[in-house]
Amino acid sequence: MISANIKHPTVTLAIPTYNESLTVENVIKQFLATEYSNLIEIFVADGGSTDDTQMIVHNLSLVEPRVKLIHNPLKIQAAGKNLILQESTGEIFIIADAHSDYATDYIEKCVEVLLKSEALNVGGAQRFIAKTPFQVSVALASKSFLGSGGAKYRDPDYNGYADTVYLGCFWRKTLLDVSGFDISQFTNEDAELNQKLLQKSQKAIYISSEIGVWYYPRKTWKSICIQYFKYGRGRYLTTVKHKSNFQLRGKLPFLVISSTALILLIDIIFPQLGLPIRKIILFSLLFPLLESLRIKLKFRKKLKSEVWRGNEQDYPSNIYLWLFCAVILLTMPFAHFSGYTYQIIRSRVLRISKW
Repeated sequence: MISANIKHPTVTLAIPTYNESLTVENVIKQFLATEYSNLIEIFVADGGSTDDTQMIVHNLSLVEPRVKLIHNPLKIQAAGKNLILQESTGEIFIIADAHSDYATDYIEKCVEVLLKSEALNVGGAQRFIAKTPFQVSVALASKSFLGSGGAKYRDPDYNGYADTVYLGCFWRKTLLDVSGFDISQFTNEDAELNQKLLQKSQKAIYISSEIGVWYYPRKTWKSICIQYFKYGRGRYLTTVKHKSNFQLRGKLPFLVISSTALILLIDIIFPQLGLPIRKIILFSLLFPLLESLRIKLKFRKKLKSEVWRGNEQDYPSNIYLWLFCAVILLTMPFAHFSGYTYQIIRSRVLRISKW
């Protein structure tokens, strides 16, 4: 039931965490400083952090009773969000990430857009920012189709309906009506939830450029590999659950790379066909380098001012950005493909249902 104070409904903020001791305090304090009058609780669902995350949140809760710590034994974000959903009392449920920065009016804008759009889930674009040279390369890669898949929530100027959104702001009742987040989704749970919402309405998901949120990407090549491998696994599970929606963007890495591998296999078995294998391999290696150069030139005037949050002297050179961005543009689709393929084998061949 919506409160009589329709302009300022009560809000629950949900933050799933795992080893976020470097950022969680700052994020919570950002939200505690909000001018929105009806933020009634900030829940942190921690998946068993081995650093000081839990202690930091506990200490904050002693000073500010709106801050509450929940233990998430399943560790995955979907389970943490569901635990918060069950404990929450706010009419609006806003998800936050512990390694993002937020505009001072983030809550106000989320509520405003939710009320005006009449969508079931609203959010802002995922704007990338960086404190290390590698993170700048990831941020640059995210501006390419190879790095974003053409997702609308990666466009900071986009306003309108979409198939998914970064983070999310919902009426709590909406989440309860669809039974919350699917805990079989160890990742990609947000996109899977949005598929359920889109079954209720084609205008269920709305993105607003007025909602300001800035995301810090992973800091190492290994962590990017793991992240996109998990994305691939999660995307396959979502595709299986929502077969009526083709979801081309999520399948594209698998379709393109598997098709290329099939052509290579055919050439090995039937060399007399004379397939242009060398050209395909050369193109596959050169294209990320050329695409990296293109987006580096396109965003050269504003990349530093819009993305960099580190020390002036640590900003990477153009050569570094060009080469590392190319590596990331190769890594993202291959890691996604590997995870997608792994999950196909795990689910269809080995018949393993647990994640």
